[in-house]
Amino acid sequence: MADKSACNPDLIIAHKFPVTTYVYTERDVAVYALGVGACSRNAVDTDELKYVYHENGQQFIKVLPTFSTLFSLRGLPQLSGVPGLKFDKRLLLHGQQYIEIHKPLPSNASLLNKTTIAGFHDKGKAAILELETRSYEKESGELLTLNRTSVFLRGAGGFSDPSKPFTYSNYPVNPASAMKIPKTQPSAALLYRLSGDYNPLHSDPMIAKVAGGHPDMVKSIFARFLLHVYPGEALITEMWLEGLRVIYQVKAKERNRAVLLGYIDVHRLAASL
Repeated sequence: MADKSACNPDLIIAHKFPVTTYVYTERDVAVYALGVGACSRNAVDTDELKYVYHENGQQFIKVLPTFSTLFSLRGLPQLSGVPGLKFDKRLLLHGQQYIEIHKPLPSNASLLNKTTIAGFHDKGKAAILELETRSYEKESGELLTLNRTSVFLRGAGGFSDPSKPFTYSNYPVNPASAMKIPKTQPSAALLYRLSGDYNPLHSDPMIAKVAGGHPDMVKSIFARFLLHVYPGEALITEMWLEGLRVIYQVKAKERNRAVLLGYIDVHRLAASL
């Protein structure tokens, strides 16, 4: 029998989040790029300098695709106000992130974020909640990005019949279902090594390499967190090219354990690949 004092899935999936505004400037874009390693090895690297500086003015700097994850993270504090959702904030984990880029990100913008419950799943001792955030340019009304954030709520599961656990999704296919690590060796042209990065999601140099330095070529990105990473660990990113999809896996070198798994879909490949 389900625990009547636990989560109420009917109330959760019926919840409507208020529309929120997100404003960012060229400075925010540049600080983010520096924070994830742009120009860290060479302050005047021509491939990476465009993310932090432009000789004709900062309004011309390029925006890394993963900058859009910031648009969706604002919704996480609102989870405590979702009716029927009972969880311990200290036990919340970021499980995975999916990003669709519908239009190249401007260097500054005022956005309207519309967030909905995209999925909710009973996993026994835990629950998985999926939030979908669509970010629109406030002035034009055009859709810029879609973010789907999955959070793992430890201790929040067990609210449904264990023989038929509750599961709900408002989208047809889980991006991870079509992703498997190939048994072949990683493509030599795509192998990129990262050292000392404490956050495995920060694989932007890898993305830039696949897209030939042009962030506008990125169509979508998916990342699933597998394990924690300790500060100072060396990370090795392996990639396999399959058509217009690059499957990647990030390992902690010292432990030889996979910590991140995902893929990048591009509109076209860099000429060098």
